Order: sequence, then structure tokens, then C-alpha cells
Amino acid sequence: MTKRRMNMVRDYKYDVIVCGGGTSGVSAAIAAARGGAKTLLIERLGALGGQMNVFGPPGFSYAYLYNEAGERVIDGFIGETHERLLKENHARPTDMNAYRSGSDYIFSFVDPEWWGLLIYEMMTENNVNLLLHSLVVDVIKDGSGIHGVVVENAAGRQYFEAKVVIECTGEGDIAVRAGCEYELLPREENEPHTVCFTLDGINWDETLAYIKAHPDQILPRGDMDRTPEERYELIRNVKDIAELGDMLGFFDIMNEAIKNGDWHPYAGMGFFIGPKPDGNHLQAHCQHSAQVPNLWSCDPWDLTYGEVENRRQIKIAVNAFRKYMPGFQNAYLTKMGIEMRLRDGRRIMGDYVLGWDDVAEGRRHFDCIGKSTFSAGAVHVADNRTIAASAKGTVKPPNKGTYDLPYRMLVPRKIENLLIAGKHVSAERCAYQRFLQETMVSGQAAGAAAALCVKHGVTPRQLEAENYIKELQDVLRSQRVILDGVR
Repeated sequence: MTKRRMNMVRDYKYDVIVCGGGTSGVSAAIAAARGGAKTLLIERLGALGGQMNVFGPPGFSYAYLYNEAGERVIDGFIGETHERLLKENHARPTDMNAYRSGSDYIFSFVDPEWWGLLIYEMMTENNVNLLLHSLVVDVIKDGSGIHGVVVENAAGRQYFEAKVVIECTGEGDIAVRAGCEYELLPREENEPHTVCFTLDGINWDETLAYIKAHPDQILPRGDMDRTPEERYELIRNVKDIAELGDMLGFFDIMNEAIKNGDWHPYAGMGFFIGPKPDGNHLQAHCQHSAQVPNLWSCDPWDLTYGEVENRRQIKIAVNAFRKYMPGFQNAYLTKMGIEMRLRDGRRIMGDYVLGWDDVAEGRRHFDCIGKSTFSAGAVHVADNRTIAASAKGTVKPPNKGTYDLPYRMLVPRKIENLLIAGKHVSAERCAYQRFLQETMVSGQAAGAAAALCVKHGVTPRQLEAENYIKELQDVLRSQRVILDGVR
């Protein structure tokens, strides 16, 4: 068997098993393998990448890597993949332009399709074992300890042993089967779930001309202390529409479409720029134009309804963009997410629950495994606003800075030999870590931690001891993860 096929050897005993091949799962698997652990990644689809290249938001997802002061606060696996794609002309340099300056919402665009190809290369390079088209349906458990997983696929039911299991399904399915505590909002309080789509064939000069003539129609980005006129002047000076990055609003256009019965009531109008750098080409990516509320991510009947309803809304949205949006008259649908992006779901409760105060105070933790600058309290809503503040409002870290993500939020209560990474890590809903950059931070940390557990023969909970935490932090720093040195 050639070296290239070594990660396809059939085996049923591993040091680390990662359940789920989304953004947290691929980060976790590569970090665990780099730590010397024999690692298996199990994914229910044939594609790796989750919210980056399977169900969105693709391409623009490398955002919030800087704080509002302009300091780089997230690196590691994200930075490595961005740089590799940049060298191959499948990414764009980080755009610190005048319009977005003073914001943490700075884009480091990548082509999501090439990102997906790169991930398979990296799996092979790091000797990660893959099992695709396979669904993890249960755990192998002895008392409170997890010792493996049960998988079903075209070959039937299979059993895989592991010293540490990492839960990266996004919905906490495996953690719940393991008996973990979790929180789940009532249906009506969940954020809406969405199916993304991408449009091509756009006359961007015409679109940009409209935006420059109507800068009040675009939701503000960049430094929020600017006056409206200062913001409008920056928009008028934009030469490349990619500088804007995302454009939400178009209120007059949307209201006209609503008046004529050509727009649905579940989302506002707008889009993100989706670059294809090797072709010097721009597409419009629509992440918010089809949204379905009142769904549970753990109810298959809800999910089925959501998939159907989202596609009904996509037809309405595409036709409305063509009819009303300047430059979109000849636009055509070039891609849709193959399944819904699930914004809300279970959050697995751990030894620490990240909360509102962590964000508001910019809290530091002894067991920091990464940084975040993301605010607490903003939510997507299934109406023409698209995004709104929660009842408690929104809050950002003080001094244009960051807050720490503690290792303990990856360790579920009461259950041993299990780590949680991805959007369902232990957090209050207001501070949940569901965005792509956050899932990759928690994934990389969980993988590195799992490898250390194997190395020292300890459980993830025992790794919370200060001496092990320091070693974990040294490993993460060696992998370019930013843990200190920023506000």
C-alpha cells in the first residue's frame, strides 16, 4: 500500500476519534495527529468543511481575526490555511481598507472550493485516518467514561475504540447520547436556519454606482463612532466593491419589492462578496435571504420542513434580485448549500460556561486556549431586519479588545474521555461560539488537548491541572495560536 493511502487503512482502535468533519472537526483532527495521536475522523457526508464550503457562509468566513484596535487575535490553523491558499492565488490578502477600519469585521477572503481541496491534502499530509459516508450513532460507554463510538454506514454497524473522543457534530448529537448535560432553547426562541446560495453574472460597476449614490441604504460597518456623513464619504471613495465586503440593507429596493409582492417576509436584502481570486472574479453570496424560524436542530421533521421552505424562499429571492437589484439583471444561480446552516441548537454544558460577563469584562482565564473579539447578544431574526439585538442588548469586549476562551468550556460535565469543540461548546446562548473562526479555535485546541491526554495517560478533565494547561498552551503557541500579547 502506498504512503498516500496510509490514512485509509482499516482499523478499529485509535487514540483519538473525531466525530464530524466540519470546521471544528478538521481542525481537531489535524491538531491531534500533529500531537502524535493515531487519529480517526468520521464524517456523515463525503465532503469535509461544514460551514466553510458545504452549507455556508463560504469564503467570507475568515473574519473577526482582528480586534477593533487592528491587532491580530486569531491565527493558528486559520492563518496557516489562509497563507497556503494565498500562495496558490486561491485567497485574497486581508483587506484593512479605510471603510472597514476600526471594525473587528475584517475579511481575509478564501475561495471555499479550493479550501475544501486543501483540507483533503492536509489530512493526507498529517496521516489523519478518514471514514466518510458514515454516521456516528452512539458511544461505547463504561460508567461515566467514553471508550469509543458506534458507526453505521453502507457496511452495516461498526464499533471503534478510542482513548479520547472529540464531539464536533455541531448539534451535540453524540454528547447527548453519552449523557452530557445541555441547554436547548424553545423552538420560538431559536435563531432561524438558512440555506445559502451564490449568484454570478453580475455587473458590479452598476451595483457599486448605485451604492455610491445611495450610501444611506447600506448598514454601517467599520468604526461605529463615525458620523453618517463620514461613513457615506468613505463609501463614495470605494474603488473596488470587494472593499465593502458585505452589503446589507437596500431598504428602498426591498420595500418596493415587498409592496409588489416580490419579496418574502423572512429576511432582508443583501449579500456578501464571494471572490474567485485565481480568476480575478467576484460573485454575490447570499447567506441571509432565505431563513426559517421556529425549528429545532434536533428534530428531523423540523429540519425537513426547513429545507423545503428555504428553497421556496430562494426562488423568490433570486427572482427579486434579478428584478430590483442594480447590476443583477443577468444574474444566475451558480451554487446552493446542500443543507441548512443550523444557527441554534444544543449547547453542551461544561466545567466552565462562557457568558455575557466574560465578553463584557474581557475576562482572562488561566486556561486560555484562544481569543475572541465577537460580541454577545446579537441574533438573527426571521423578518426584514435580518439581524437584531437580544432583549438584553449587545455588548463587546472593552477597550476594543478580546476575551479568553477557557479550556474548561471544552470539557463536558460528569462525562470522561470526551471533549467538545465547535458551535455547541459550553456557553450561554448570548456568548455562543458558532462562527467559523471560533469553531476552528476550539477545534484546534480540542485536538491538541486530546493528543496530550493520550501522551500523559490522563483524561480531559485531569488535563485541567495547571501543569498540563501550561503544556497545552505551549503546544498551541507553537502552532501559532494567539493566547496573549493583545488587548
